[in-house]
Amino acid sequence: MGPLEYVLAGIAEAFLANPALTIGPVVISWAVLMVVAGFFAGVIIGATPGLSGPFGMAMALPILISAFGFTPDALLPVMGFLVGIMKGATLGGAVPAILFNTPGTPDAFMTALDGHPMARNGQGGKALRVAQFSSVSGDTFSDLVLFTCAPFLAITIEKFLGLPEKAALMVLSLSFVAAVVGKHPAKGILAASFGFVVAAIGTGADSYPRLTLGIDDLASGFPTIAVFVGVLIIGEVFASFDTLWRNRIGGKAVPRVELGDRSLSWKERRMLMPFIGVSMVIGSVIGSLPGIGSTLAAALGYTAGRKMHKGEVKFGEGAPQGIAATEAANSAVSGSNLIPALSLGIPGNVAAVFIILAADTIGGFNPGPSVFKFTTDAVNSELVIAFGLFTLMMTANIVNWFTGASFMRLLGGLIRIPAQILLPTVLLLTLTSTYVQVGSMFGIYVTLGFGIIGYLMRLANVPILPMVIAFILAAPLENAVRNAFEASGSDPWFMLQSPVGLTFLALSMVMLAMSGRLQDRKDSSISDK
Repeated sequence: MGPLEYVLAGIAEAFLANPALTIGPVVISWAVLMVVAGFFAGVIIGATPGLSGPFGMAMALPILISAFGFTPDALLPVMGFLVGIMKGATLGGAVPAILFNTPGTPDAFMTALDGHPMARNGQGGKALRVAQFSSVSGDTFSDLVLFTCAPFLAITIEKFLGLPEKAALMVLSLSFVAAVVGKHPAKGILAASFGFVVAAIGTGADSYPRLTLGIDDLASGFPTIAVFVGVLIIGEVFASFDTLWRNRIGGKAVPRVELGDRSLSWKERRMLMPFIGVSMVIGSVIGSLPGIGSTLAAALGYTAGRKMHKGEVKFGEGAPQGIAATEAANSAVSGSNLIPALSLGIPGNVAAVFIILAADTIGGFNPGPSVFKFTTDAVNSELVIAFGLFTLMMTANIVNWFTGASFMRLLGGLIRIPAQILLPTVLLLTLTSTYVQVGSMFGIYVTLGFGIIGYLMRLANVPILPMVIAFILAAPLENAVRNAFEASGSDPWFMLQSPVGLTFLALSMVMLAMSGRLQDRKDSSISDK
């Protein structure tokens, strides 16, 4: 099969395989239904205070796998729903920021800087329309970058890097994440080390249990979904409970904001395009770097837009260009963040972690350089799945283009949900979904235990992402090191024999040594708004 045949096979896999509904000659697949459902669910989650895209993905993953099973046919529906949530939550986060000045994330805070003044001036509907148009523009551009760069990067890595170089590349990626995530690089390194320790518990490749303390339930290690949900979601819920208890805040009334003018003319869109164009390039570049995330992209996009702006309304006082610059930048992160995840098997953010986790749990798709092998003598089913996933991502963008703005305007009432009701509901749903996947109370105990660990890490300002990425990369890194060690004839210096591997290790040391300066620049970029 040639490249075009693989692309067509991926499109057919997304639209025709595993049909859910047939109306005459029209076939609607489960994958399409799930990506659309995931998008709308993501908008609702993003517009609800206290919730986020990773929460929705963590809660949905166990339920999806239980519903669709572990067959290859489940891959695209499950990953499509997760991608839909990822895209929809980014869009939905602008709703409370614009209408009620209650941003749930730092990048949404920058959207509120200009969005809420517009809402107070009776232009809430126009502000939402600007946010949707900018978001879907940046998201679509970022997906095109993903489709172009991921295969090229994977083919390059597979052609020029051997086992020692790949192991050194994983070390470099972890060093980068540990250095740039959080305010203190030393804490990032500590979090990554903790992730490795947690992943080491269980039976190793030599069939001997490690660090299990004689507990039979730990013979196969901690349930992966329980660890992720505990640290990422339950820990955040516990931290929110602590904030409620400390501040004694309740469900306070939110003043009603009129949407007013909801139109966005083509002339206004053309005026926004320079700001959107610059920001989506910034977001795509930032997103392709593991661990940095949308906050820095939003800050840099907003800063660049402010320097470009020459209009009468200044940034921060209700300029639509400010919304456009922020939303295009943070939305452009989502697609490019999957470049290292799909081409190298290295997750760059929490959303990518759940995409890889879904693939590993179901089986039949192993993110990494082998995915993008354009074999001609036999069909590479992983490549067909990859192009099917790309098709579903563009399907979510099409849904966003035509329905995103209208759906956003329906969700203003979600801001009125009291936290005392929302947080226990989130806790119950999360624990239930974990039990569905793990199938035993041991999974619940692990989830609550790592929830406490996640809460303590937040209290100590220890970043969560390095721990999560180290946990998911531990097994691939161990396998790469073992195989490279055996292939080298048990040479203990096998990583230093290759100039490329030695370069990667040297860059890791430089990255850690310069982590303080990198963090200072990051903080100054975020504060300069």
